[in-house]
Amino acid sequence: KIKIPGCIEAPFSSRHFQGFHTMAVLRSLAAALLLTAGAHGVSEQAAVRNNMNPIRKVVTLLQAMQKKVTAEGEAEKELYEKFMCYCKTGGGDLSSSISGAESKVPAVGSAIEASEDQLTQAKADFKGAQTDRSSAEASMAEAGALREKEASSFASSKAEYDTNIAAITKAVAA
Repeated sequence: KIKIPGCIEAPFSSRHFQGFHTMAVLRSLAAALLLTAGAHGVSEQAAVRNNMNPIRKVVTLLQAMQKKVTAEGEAEKELYEKFMCYCKTGGGDLSSSISGAESKVPAVGSAIEASEDQLTQAKADFKGAQTDRSSAEASMAEAGALREKEASSFASSKAEYDTNIAAITKAVAA
């Protein structure tokens, strides 16, 4: 059996590669590799160089595939490590922010209650101020009416006194 790293085991034995069948298999394998190499954009010079030995072509192709898979594996490993680092640090940051927020909940709750109490008190003070203002306006209107009544009474009394004074002044002069 032939074992290729990273592939399944193929049940080939040396008797399959004997005589004419060996050459036919190698030619078909070389043709498939040339078609694959042409499809993958391998240069003409590389195709000529690999044309010398079909087994060498297979080995070269497998080595190229191994390098490509290794590079992809390293890239995936790097991405995995970055993600795991993010998970570890992100989880720690998240749990610390959650614990910080949970510790603030009672303080924020009491601040909200205090603000609600202040709002209720401010509304009550506002209602009281409105009532006081209304009563003050009513008192001012009443006082204004009283002053007008007193002013008209004074004006009439003054007019009467002025006529009396004028009459006494004429009488004394006469």
